[in-house]
Amino acid sequence: MTNKPERRRFGHWARDLKVTLWTLIVPPTIWAVHFLFCYLWVAVTCAKSSRPGTALTGFPLATLIATIVALLGIVAAGYIARVQSETPGDPAPHEQGTAIDRLRFLALSTRLLAGLSFVAVIFTALPVIMFGDCR
Repeated sequence: MTNKPERRRFGHWARDLKVTLWTLIVPPTIWAVHFLFCYLWVAVTCAKSSRPGTALTGFPLATLIATIVALLGIVAAGYIARVQSETPGDPAPHEQGTAIDRLRFLALSTRLLAGLSFVAVIFTALPVIMFGDCR
């Protein structure tokens, strides 16, 4: 019999994480970075061009990659929060001052912010899909 180290699944790893206010701001921060990337790149590209209607060369692909990376980060944060919010304890509402209630409240808040940030990233990328040039 060999003593191989036990591989832990992502769900077990996510359950062991400590949810804090810092984890609460991860999804909106990912959205904000994605937003700045998309709009600053368009602004710089269009400012370099002197004529309107200049095509945004290479930008849709870069936006697609940045959007996929941002969405994966937000989904990972939402999944971790989902695992954390399913911690056994008293049913909702979580209005007691216990550590479990605080954990589940922060996890639920993070899940909601992850959902909002997911939609925001998609809406940030939509103008690039709709308009492929500087108008």
